This record gives sequence, structure tokens and C-alpha cells, in this order.
Amino acid sequence: MIDILIGIAVADALGVPVEFQSREELDANPVKDMRGYGTYNQPVGTWSDDSSLAFCLADSLSNGYNLRDIANKFQAWYQEALWTPHGEVFDIGNATRAAINRLIADPNLPPNLAGGTGEYDNGNGSLMRILPLLVYTKTLDNADQRYRVIQEVSSITHAHFRSFMSCFIYMEIALAALTEKDKHQAYQNGLKSFNQFLSNKRFNGREIALFRQVLSGEIHKLDRSQIRGSGYVLHSLEASLWCWLNTDNYKDAALLAVNLGEDTDTTAAITGGLAALTYGLEGIPSEWIDQLAQKEAIFELGRRFEETT
Repeated sequence: MIDILIGIAVADALGVPVEFQSREELDANPVKDMRGYGTYNQPVGTWSDDSSLAFCLADSLSNGYNLRDIANKFQAWYQEALWTPHGEVFDIGNATRAAINRLIADPNLPPNLAGGTGEYDNGNGSLMRILPLLVYTKTLDNADQRYRVIQEVSSITHAHFRSFMSCFIYMEIALAALTEKDKHQAYQNGLKSFNQFLSNKRFNGREIALFRQVLSGEIHKLDRSQIRGSGYVLHSLEASLWCWLNTDNYKDAALLAVNLGEDTDTTAAITGGLAALTYGLEGIPSEWIDQLAQKEAIFELGRRFEETT
């Protein structure tokens, strides 16, 4: 699954220099190619915490599924700059920082109890890094097992229902995209699987109702003005699916996501992973891949990661 890792990182790097810019600013000066510096004053091809934590997850999964080891990798990123592009952590979400600090303060804390559980803990920090888990969840027998694992991994940093349910819906669609290359059909198949899972559950109806635009099966029909690129997990889920479904290649999907504005790197990273599943490594512009920081290390991680599939 090298394509997933590269797909996340390339799109992430496209968004890093313009993170926090408004849609109006980007409409006036849209991202069309890799840029350097900007928001964080980082060289061209620099990816952020989105990719770092996805790489930490993949690194851990290359040795099997172990929740404690995943959490340890996240701590090593935060404290020792593991899987950073230039040896430093320059971007971290508040909820992720708080969760990792809880793990540091209490080494005996179960990792899935570290994430925030409040309504205001629903940033996109688990959704942005969840896709490499597909290498493990695709081997599980049913949606109940996949849900349990996805909930655990999300909850290391984001333990509210809204966050891990966003991850689960995204991953059910991604799972469908592994075997169904028509992305619109994959979207429908993923929703069918989710609805079957939901049919015998007693989840909070008000929470489920928040996903109505995604679960309608028609998210791609919304106007761009109805899609937000903010750091709120529901906005990120909606935006990534909208960008993926409304384009027919990786490049356009990633650029559409970046140019939504606001949390540009994360919206793009979540979109980029799905687009890479659909179009493969060969669908990602080679000139963008060549500019990635730590490119060879990412490919080596991808090769180790693929050995587990």
C-alpha cells in the first residue's frame, strides 16, 4: 500500500504552505503545483503531522496490530520527532497534543482512553491518519470487528463518537474502493455496508443525523459553497468525499481539496489517500513525488507495510 502513504503525503505537502488561508484568498491565487515556505516557512515537499501520524501507524502495523505500540509511536513522534520531514514537529492539533500528554503523564493509561471525549474534541486528527489501518481491517470478518478496531485507534487521540464514526464511515468506503474501482459505486457500496452495520445498533440518533449529507449517497451533488475545509471532523469527511467523487484523477482531487481553504493540508491528505486507492501510485504526478521530503524513507516504509498485506 505504498500508494496510500505517498497519496497522503503528496496531498498534505500541497496544502502545508497555504494552511489557514481562506477560500477567497485561494480563489484569487489557487494552488496549482507544489509550493514552498508559506504558513510554516517549510521547504517545498514538506508534509505535516497528518502524514507523520499516518506513517507512525503504518510503521507500527508493519509488525502487526498492537494498540500500545501505535500509541508509543505517536509519543515518539511528539517527543523525538519520529517520522518528521526535517527532524522537528512543526504542527500538532490541540486534541492530539492533549491526548499524547495524558499518555506521557500516565504510562499505564490504556491508549484508547487517552483521547478527548467532549463535543469540542471533534477535530480531524484521527481521520487524517486512519487510512493505513485498512491493511489490517480488510482482514477482519465483519463490520463489527472493523468498528471496534477503528474506534480503538481513533480514540488514542479522538474518542468522541463523532470522530470515530467519521473514521469508520470513511474506512468502509475505502474498503469498498479496494475492490470496486468505480468510485461512485465504491461510495454506494461503503454506505450499504455501513447501513447494514447500523441496522441493529442503538446509537444516539442525533449523532447519526449529523452524517446525513454523507449518508444520503449524494454528497457529490452539493455545491462547493456547501462544503467546508475546516478542521471539524464532519467537514473533513464531507469535503474529502466531495473532492474524490467530483474529480477523475489524483491531481485534480488533491488540488480541489487544497483550494477549499482553511485546513488545507488535512483536507487534502484525507482526499489524497482515497484518490491514491482509486488511481494508484502511477496516478500521482511523478514530479510531485520527486519533491517529497524523505521520499526514499516513505517508499521503504511502504515496502515493509506491503509485506503485511
